[in-house]
Amino acid sequence: MRSGNPALSESTFLDLASGSVVTSPDQVMTINGTVNKTGILLLLTVLTAAFAWSQTIGADGQIAPGAMIYAIGGAIGGLVLALVTVFKKEWSPVTAPMYALVEGFFLGAISAVFEARFPGIVFQAVLLTFGTLFALLAAYRSGLIKVTENFKLGVVAATGGIALLYLASFVLSFFNINVPVIHEASWLGIAFSLFVVVVAALNLVLDFDFIETGAAARAPKYMEWYGAFGLMVTLVWLYVEFLRLLSKLQQR
Repeated sequence: MRSGNPALSESTFLDLASGSVVTSPDQVMTINGTVNKTGILLLLTVLTAAFAWSQTIGADGQIAPGAMIYAIGGAIGGLVLALVTVFKKEWSPVTAPMYALVEGFFLGAISAVFEARFPGIVFQAVLLTFGTLFALLAAYRSGLIKVTENFKLGVVAATGGIALLYLASFVLSFFNINVPVIHEASWLGIAFSLFVVVVAALNLVLDFDFIETGAAARAPKYMEWYGAFGLMVTLVWLYVEFLRLLSKLQQR
């Protein structure tokens, strides 16, 4: 089993001692249960995102002073909770909802910042994110997209390359060196953002396949929360990349 999503790696359903898939004779992971848990996480994210939005952008459409505290705090808190969840999967019934709540602060704040500069962009990004989710889910369930080993390897390799490029850009920023292709609204920058959006979207397909495999393997019930958490990680990434792509297009 392989997914480009770091939260859904090859060893997610494996017992590290025996190397076999962790199973549960009674309470087992199901696809419907994972879907329900994903819905709960989305609701929690929307609640805190709405609060962060109200605190970030004023009635006049201007960004409030200190608003980025929500974005920075949410990003750091989300990263910490994500790492805890990845390394302690059995805690996911608690840490996954906490991740959703904290990530909502981050998404609400950055969404307000984008909206203040590009009115209407958030609604477009939300529609594109969920439109992509349901379109790819339908394509996956209908068999139009086949999750072969070569498909998995290609998406994982592309995801890893993007992650390394973002990491390099972050490190170089401390030396006042910017990577133009990532941030600029040139046609090359737009093409790069479009490529990242496609890779993020294809990760959804791997996540669907990975969750289905876990359910078929009768993984423990708490893995429903973990599977929902992994799907949320991809959705957050996809939404942010849609915001970046749309902002570049509007700057043109």
